[in-house]
Amino acid sequence: MSASTRRPLIGVSTYREQARWGAWDLPADLVPHGYTHWLREGGGLVGLLPPADPALAAAAVARIDALVVPGGPDVDPARYGAARGPRSGPPSPGRDDWELALITAALERGIPLLGICRGAQLLAVALGGTLEQHVPDRVGHDGHSGRPGAFGRHTVHPAAGTLLATFHPEPVEVATYHHQAVADPGAALRACAHAEDGTIEAVELPGAPFVLGVQWHPEATDDFRLSEALATAATGGPAPLSGRCAPGRPDGHAVSAQPAGGGVERA
Repeated sequence: MSASTRRPLIGVSTYREQARWGAWDLPADLVPHGYTHWLREGGGLVGLLPPADPALAAAAVARIDALVVPGGPDVDPARYGAARGPRSGPPSPGRDDWELALITAALERGIPLLGICRGAQLLAVALGGTLEQHVPDRVGHDGHSGRPGAFGRHTVHPAAGTLLATFHPEPVEVATYHHQAVADPGAALRACAHAEDGTIEAVELPGAPFVLGVQWHPEATDDFRLSEALATAATGGPAPLSGRCAPGRPDGHAVSAQPAGGGVERA
C-alpha cells in the first residue's frame, strides 16, 4: 500500500490480564504485538478495543473500518449449547460477551471482519455453528499445537473458488496453536480450508465482501497477503490476488518465533 493511500482503521479486540512492567503489577488490556505489526504492515492503522459493556459494541464498531478478533482462551461451550468437556479451559464470560457483541455489530454494519483462531471459532458460534472441544481426540495427534509458548506448523488446503483462495490459492504452511476448532460452521458460513487431517481451518460468509475466520495465526508469519486483503477490503477495494510474502520464501510461509500471546491462549 502506497503512502498516499488512505490507511483504514482496523479495530482489534483485546483481553484483560494481570501484567508486570517496570515497578508495576496491574491488570492490563493486552494483545500480542504480532497482531498490530502484521496489520500495519498490511496497510492498516490499528485501534484497540478493550473489553467493555456489550451495549457499547455497536458504537465502537461504528468508528472503525474493519474488525479483527484475535486468538485467546476457549469459548464457553454453553455459547453453542454444549456441555463442558474435560479438556475445555475455564470460561471467560466477559470476553465472550464483548467479542460476540463486536462480531454481531460488525456483521450488522457490513464492515470487513477477520477472526483469528479463537476469533474464527467465535464467528462460527455467533452464526449458529458449533465447536469440537479437543481436536486431538478425533485426529489422534497434537499437530495443531506447538509446545507451550511456541507455535506448531502444518499445511492448510484452501478451497478453490472461495474468498480465501483469492489470496491463498495454494496450500499454505501456517503457524498454529489450538486444541479446539469449528465442528459445524452452521447454515450461514461455509468451510473454505481444511488441514490434511480434515480439521476445518477457515470459514467464510458467502455473499459478504469480507467475512473470514482462520484457525491459524497469520500474525506470527511474514506473509502479509491476508492483512493486505483486509486493508484493501476496508477501503472498499477488491481482495488482491497476490501480496508480499516472506523475504527469501516466494510462497510466503515463513513462521516467526513469537510466543503464542497472552500466556493463556489455547484457541
